[in-house]
Amino acid sequence: MTKVFTIERCFMRSRIRAANRREFLKAAAAAGVACPCIVTSAALGIAQPCNLPAQEIPRGVDWEMWLGPAPWAPFNRGRLNFRPWRDYSGGVMTDIGAHLFGAATFAVDIRELQPVEVIYNDEEGHEFLTYRYRNGVLLHHGYPDQKLLHVVYSGDPKPAKEVPVYKGKGGILGDFLHCVKMREKPFRDIELAINTMAVCHLGIIAYQLKRSLKWDPANREFPGDDEANRLVDRARREPWVL
Repeated sequence: MTKVFTIERCFMRSRIRAANRREFLKAAAAAGVACPCIVTSAALGIAQPCNLPAQEIPRGVDWEMWLGPAPWAPFNRGRLNFRPWRDYSGGVMTDIGAHLFGAATFAVDIRELQPVEVIYNDEEGHEFLTYRYRNGVLLHHGYPDQKLLHVVYSGDPKPAKEVPVYKGKGGILGDFLHCVKMREKPFRDIELAINTMAVCHLGIIAYQLKRSLKWDPANREFPGDDEANRLVDRARREPWVL
């Protein structure tokens, strides 16, 4: 019998704290989550092109430096709130989305993996995605008529696991300093964060192209898909290099 466990709150702050993760995992474990399972997050907007009109550059603002490697564009104060604009950001998808996907992949033990396929869906104008992992786990984004985050699962219950917490003192900064001194991995391990951000960026590309994609995590490319591969990186203005 398939059961559904729903979480209607959490995860909408600027950072996902350890307590939020513990709450999610504790509830999911109590419900008996077993893989393969499905985790669904609410829809998160992607960045859009910016066509704001030119304004006078305020005194003391080095607009060329602010733009950095991004394409040249005229100054407009609206650009300073950079998250909505494609030239500078992935939108909410790479902002709050990183925390939502990070919590979801952590809860169902796929944070060491990247999806192998992103399935684009459009049902009467409602767009949503399904990420497929090689171990059978499905991760939905923007699934119709769902709450913020919920788990669909079947099979035998899995035992609860220990949820990592910040080490040292002082939250995320204290954790980082402690791990530098002790040569340990921090709570927010960068290698795992890469996998979380891959979910965000793969989704953005699927939404931009409005089609499904195959992804090769080992080579970090879309096999045989030149159109999608062009969006894996972006051109940078000289003299900026990476």
